[in-house]
Amino acid sequence: MQKRVLGLALALPMLLAGCSDGSFSDLQAFMAETRARPAGNIEPLPRFAPYEAFTYSATSLRSPFQPPIKIDLSQRERGTQDLKPDEDRVKQFLEGFNIEAFEMVGILSNQDGMQALVRGAGSVHRVRIGDYLGRNHGRITSIEEGRVDVVEIVPDGEGGWLERPRTLSLPERG
Repeated sequence: MQKRVLGLALALPMLLAGCSDGSFSDLQAFMAETRARPAGNIEPLPRFAPYEAFTYSATSLRSPFQPPIKIDLSQRERGTQDLKPDEDRVKQFLEGFNIEAFEMVGILSNQDGMQALVRGAGSVHRVRIGDYLGRNHGRITSIEEGRVDVVEIVPDGEGGWLERPRTLSLPERG
């Protein structure tokens, strides 16, 4: 078997050498013909108009895909001048964030009363009744099993103030 492979390995180069006459005349002729052709012209690159940025200015308008909302101004709740937030008090840390950013995650109870755990502003915070939460002067009014009640004081748009109740609920675990 080994002798056959060795014989085949020696015969193959001899067969290949016999197929060639050793001249490259056909290749030389093709190269000469290609060089003799006239050189073509390359078209210049097309000119493009410079990019002009577009600023979308309709972000504050109603989406065209949503139906318009009818507001009855005669039924609108009016604020009062008697109710005002206390602007002189020192703001608490959690008043620097929107109330929508907070989520109730638990309850703590001890001899001092109930405290709620709310997640927001990058960590979990312990709050109790009387603490402030959110940018609209939201004050925690009650803490119960599974919920925190907050009353916000918001402007009514006509110089008065309204109380708006909000609730943070403990999410259902499934």
